[in-house]
Amino acid sequence: MPEIYVDTHAHLYLPEFNEDRDLIIDKAVQSGVKKILLPNIDTTSISDMNLMSAKYAGICYSMMGLHPTSVREDYPAELSIVESELKKGGYIAVGEIGIDLYWDKSHLKEQEDVFRMHLDLSLQYKLPVVIHARESFVEILNILKDYRYKGLKGVFHAFTGTEEIAEQVISLGFYTGIGGILTYRKSELPSVVKNIPIENILLETDSPYLAPVPFRGKRNESSYIPVIAQVIQQIKEIPLEEVANITTQNACKLFGLDA
Repeated sequence: MPEIYVDTHAHLYLPEFNEDRDLIIDKAVQSGVKKILLPNIDTTSISDMNLMSAKYAGICYSMMGLHPTSVREDYPAELSIVESELKKGGYIAVGEIGIDLYWDKSHLKEQEDVFRMHLDLSLQYKLPVVIHARESFVEILNILKDYRYKGLKGVFHAFTGTEEIAEQVISLGFYTGIGGILTYRKSELPSVVKNIPIENILLETDSPYLAPVPFRGKRNESSYIPVIAQVIQQIKEIPLEEVANITTQNACKLFGLDA
């Protein structure tokens, strides 16, 4: 029986896929990727994302949130739309949210405030969170410690932290999202992944970004999930079927999906 996977993070609604979106979905499904989770960016992406989830119902699922690089002075207006969307229902998570200090540090205070507001919304609507943590593990973990006993759950998307950070993430009840970065020559993730229990790993692409080797530098797509799974198999020295089964179970459990 072929392996079945979930791509827990893909932006397939972006213009990079306008010419061949149907083909990309079909390739993913044929490769064993039966579910693809779509994180929101900001108000400009909601319509395209939800149109995609409707067209590919049962395969694609939408999340709702404001990406940290979209947090500006106008964030109250953006957040009000996020909240109104969550009230409608139908979203599987609050995401993509978090703090990004790689591109711009000038809005750190706003990003922290918005992150806390998203966490409160996730608790209100009983949804997991999908966290973007680029050069911001310290800031995010400090905030999450305030929510330790409130039932918050989620995943650190595109995880690039150390083994020590991974232990903190897991101790807070979160998963690590592992994607193409694992395959890069200078990546330190292999040694970290070796010591993370497979029960705490989710697979993701972050399409169209961060394509794995041998596709690095090209457009990423969901059909590349098995490439990442095979690297994990080699690192952990376990059967590929086990990588597929457990990471898929992890995703379905976290996001409330049917296996």
